Amino acid sequence: MDTLIELNSNLDTPTFYGVNNRNMSTLKDQHPQVRVVARGYQIKVSGSEKDILRFEHNLRLCEAFCLQHNVLDENRILMLIHGEQPSESIEDNLILHGVNGRAIVARSANQQRLVEEYENNDLLFAIGPAGSGKTYTAIALAVRALKNKEVRRIILSRPAVEAGEKLGFLPGDMKEKIDPYLQPLYDALQDMIPGVKLAELMEKGTIQIAPLAFMRGRTLADAIVILDEAQNTTIPQLKMFLTRLGIHGKMIVTGDLTQIDLPASQRSGLKDAIERLSDIRGISIVEFNQKDIVRHPLVGKIVTAYAKPVED
Repeated sequence: MDTLIELNSNLDTPTFYGVNNRNMSTLKDQHPQVRVVARGYQIKVSGSEKDILRFEHNLRLCEAFCLQHNVLDENRILMLIHGEQPSESIEDNLILHGVNGRAIVARSANQQRLVEEYENNDLLFAIGPAGSGKTYTAIALAVRALKNKEVRRIILSRPAVEAGEKLGFLPGDMKEKIDPYLQPLYDALQDMIPGVKLAELMEKGTIQIAPLAFMRGRTLADAIVILDEAQNTTIPQLKMFLTRLGIHGKMIVTGDLTQIDLPASQRSGLKDAIERLSDIRGISIVEFNQKDIVRHPLVGKIVTAYAKPVED
């Protein structure tokens, strides 16, 4: 017989399924008698009625745990299936509580490493593929620092250079030209700060989002500054940005060296900076990889496929 199981719509499916679908694979391995096809919030299960009921029971245990704690892994799944309550506290990887009390956690070893390196360094580089949580973790650290009154401002920036487009050729006024580049930063903030409060903080200038060009001439004291998509900076641009660091300030620079959209004649400022600054005390470089990808399970496979050479 076949049964269609609907997951709770509030469930964070990337967390529930796990990196590269590991959590679902673990659950399947514990129920070899059933055939499982999972897609989004629907899971189709085939097998005997008894086996399907057992699978759904254990699935619901995992779903409830993930809904409550916003974390799930192979060890926790096995403990839940065997009637044990996972003893490891979510507080170990907790960065902060976001909107509606949702726990924002470090979901991978390198995300956790970025959290730890932040405590001991004033300039961090987070380098790795799309979906590995570099920017999201960095913004979570910034929001936590603001909530804890460790800084007075958060400044988020991106170079307005992507896929060969230039601002002058885009329609609208300056804000309308810039916003598409900065939307991923807005998205992350909206997970962590309620909408009304976020609007208030942005209106006061406590949280500022601006393209890289707007950083010139500023000294950013008592602020945490995040530069996203830094692979698309030139060497002079990134030097300009890094020298904005002020007293009691911190910077996190994120980027993916496999997605450089600069003209072929220009060297990435991010690549140059990593080579120049790697041995300086107070600067940390955290390298993410495919194992850190926490988006849809297919994203990891896509990144791996594109990393391989294509035969003619």
